[in-house]
Formats: sequence, C-alpha cells, structure tokens
Amino acid sequence: MNILAPVRRDRVLAELPQCLRKEAALHVRKDFHPRVTCACQEHRTGTVGFKISKVIVVGDLSVGKTCLINRFCKDTFDKNYKATIGVDFEMERFEVLGIPFSLQLWDTAGQERFKCIASTYYRGAQAIIIVFNLNAVASLEHTKQWLADALKENDPSNVLLFLVGSKKDLSTPAQYALMEKDALKVAQEIKAEYWAVSSLTGENVREFFFRVAALTFEANVLAELEKSGARRIGDVVSIDSDDSNLYLTASKKKPACCR
Repeated sequence: MNILAPVRRDRVLAELPQCLRKEAALHVRKDFHPRVTCACQEHRTGTVGFKISKVIVVGDLSVGKTCLINRFCKDTFDKNYKATIGVDFEMERFEVLGIPFSLQLWDTAGQERFKCIASTYYRGAQAIIIVFNLNAVASLEHTKQWLADALKENDPSNVLLFLVGSKKDLSTPAQYALMEKDALKVAQEIKAEYWAVSSLTGENVREFFFRVAALTFEANVLAELEKSGARRIGDVVSIDSDDSNLYLTASKKKPACCR
C-alpha cells in the first residue's frame, strides 16, 4: 500500500536539466547516462525509488540559504529575515524518468555559535550546496572553509558539490560579471557546479534544484547498478582537460555505448 501522496506534476523530470555554465559543470551531457536511462526503463534501480537522499546547504550567515530553500519548496520569499538556529529541513519528492525520488534539504546555520550543532548533521550527504552572496566578496572567500568543514563528515568521492551565488537581483550586470569570474574560478578549484540565483525573483531557483535532483538521482542509480554487480561504471569526479566536460564521471574503461 502506497501511503505517500502523489508527486506534484511540476516535480516530474523526464529529461536531464541542463547546467548553467559549461565552464563549471559536473558534466555537460544533454541526456542522462545511458545506463541510468536503461535501468529506469527496465525498473532496475534497486532501492532508489525508496531512498531519501540527503542534501546539506552551507554558507555564511545571511547569504540566503533559507530563502533559497523556501523559494523552491514553498514558492515564498520572506523579507523579514530570521537566522536559522542549528538546522532545519524540507522534504521534496520528485519523479525522475518514472522513478520516485526524494531529496531532504538540510538548511544549516551560518552563525559561528551554531556551527558545532549544524556540523553534526553534515554526515551522510549525497550533495553539498555551498551558498555565497554575489554582492559580498568575503562570503565567496569563505566557501572553501565551509566545504572543508562539510567534507570532514563525508567522502569527497561520493558527494556532488554545487557552488551557488545568491541575491543576483541586487547585482548590476557589471558587478555580476566581475563576481561570476571569481566564482567560476572557485567552482573549478573545488570541482563544483556553479549556479547564480535570486530567491526574490525566483530566477534559476527551480532550474537549479531540478539539476540537483537529477544529478543526485543519476549518481544513486549508477551506485545501485555497481552494487548489484553490473560492470563497474565508476563515480569518481575528476577533471579531464582534453574533454569538453569540465568534470567527468571517470571509469577505468568506458564501454563503447557510454562514450
């Protein structure tokens, strides 16, 4: 008996959402990995349909972590800012290639005095979203430390990284261009996918979370296929300067169908 409510129509993904910038993307393929598509068609996704994948959102105080989550989950924007105490979370259900899939979005505190509390919830993340304010250079500079703290509780080879610039609506085109240049450099250094969003206007918010859901789903299915004894696909993120993709899913030997 299915006790879960049906997935909302606007949370159904039949295609792979595309990246924002090819210069800093986990991969630039236009479609899901062929093995993932095949597994979904044959309903060989293992426990993926019953799995809740954990996504943690970290970053400085007041960069807009809570507003970002609320804009996507509740389609609201609250101008009366209240700092998150410890952690909070929202659950979002999707249907990806016909398979139910859930994301648990953990909103962590950015205040130093709550850092120890928040860090206890970092463990077991499938994705890490590091948020900075596009209008505050210091918040971008602090992203590497936030990532280092989060990776103390997670295996770097098994987690997807996203670097998100918030409050894009407050930047002039000239200001944004300068900040984006620095942000792309940081994203490449930490091997994260870069996005710029506005929680006030909603710009890129839906597209970003769809991308997170899709790539997390894809990684989970590939892991299930590997666990079930399929030929090793590999899930180590690496840079290949000879390929059009910035970050590739590396394997010891690529099957012809996956090239």
